[in-house]
Amino acid sequence: MKLERNIVIVTTSFPQRGDGSEAAGSFVADLAVELAQKICVRVIAPGLGAGHEIWSANLEVFRYATPPGRTLSTLVPRNPFDLLWIMRVLRGGLAATRAAIDADTVSILAMWALPAGEWARRVALEKGIGYSVWMLGSDVWSLGKIPVVRSWLARVMRQATHAFADGYLLAADASRIGGVPVAFLPTTRKIAAVNPQPPRVSPPYRLLFLGRWHPNKGIDLLLEALGMLGDDDWLRIDCIEVFGGGPLDLLVRKRIAELHAQGRAIKLGGYLAKAQAEAAMARADWVVIPSRIESIPVIFSDAMKLGRPVVSMPVGDLTELVVSEPACGIVAQAADSAALCVALRRCLHTSTADYAIGVRNMAKRFDLDSIAARLFRDLAAE
Repeated sequence: MKLERNIVIVTTSFPQRGDGSEAAGSFVADLAVELAQKICVRVIAPGLGAGHEIWSANLEVFRYATPPGRTLSTLVPRNPFDLLWIMRVLRGGLAATRAAIDADTVSILAMWALPAGEWARRVALEKGIGYSVWMLGSDVWSLGKIPVVRSWLARVMRQATHAFADGYLLAADASRIGGVPVAFLPTTRKIAAVNPQPPRVSPPYRLLFLGRWHPNKGIDLLLEALGMLGDDDWLRIDCIEVFGGGPLDLLVRKRIAELHAQGRAIKLGGYLAKAQAEAAMARADWVVIPSRIESIPVIFSDAMKLGRPVVSMPVGDLTELVVSEPACGIVAQAADSAALCVALRRCLHTSTADYAIGVRNMAKRFDLDSIAARLFRDLAAE
């Protein structure tokens, strides 16, 4: 049934090729589908070109052009070719946002703060409607360190009706930048897998890394830590699967080739589509999150929903979440490869059954239906 009122979601993260390269984008798509059961939703999203897609009676996607195989965050302003694309993306996203607003639009939701939040702020001011902004760690902990950009970020928060962040510490840091309250609201995806097989309760274990090959995500630290494990440790490992892609591609392939030369059981693959990612996680016994900087990554809630304990770095909210009683995994003592090696060794000598209750309890905190219901109440009331 076609509903009348609509909300507009403005985002820089949304599935384009279905290859799993944007975990946050997968969440935005899942959230839009959930919200479309309550109100019409129009999504302003990146694409290979400008366009319009009908996903359902109550869900439309308006695309603005972005460079093939690139995201806005990877473009370098000092490169003339990249600078042209940056300007094109900024103009295209703003124009698409303006075009999607009509008399039935009740609110705009920006995902994420910059530049989507700025597009939402400007158009909301022009149209006389409210907007809300939802922030990731990259908005606050990366862009928020740049003086001029920090002032833009603060303005987007201050003028928003609601400001959200997908981590507890992140929300507190964002609040200090904007000088306004910022509420915690987790990002999490819809899991299609039903009743996956539980992880093995004893070694040899299968471990999984799934994510961008970027310094922030710590793939280099994981590979260094794996190189520190001894022969006895590797006897407790059935296989380690590494999936993803990104700027550390050459380093990742070099390190994994070195591990292969030592006879280590490690499998390398590219980005996975959502169903493939769920299948990989369902094969795993432990999910490794070696990030240097993080709030609450989507991979964490995916692991919880699929019943997998995690090994993580002590960053963002992961420390408190993972070790809260009952624990849902193991946290390294420091965010470096040596500490991660110790944590990996500990997991290889621990039963996953020790974390089963903690994993189930944690999964309940990341319910997409509840998140969509809260947003509907907040946005539809504007």
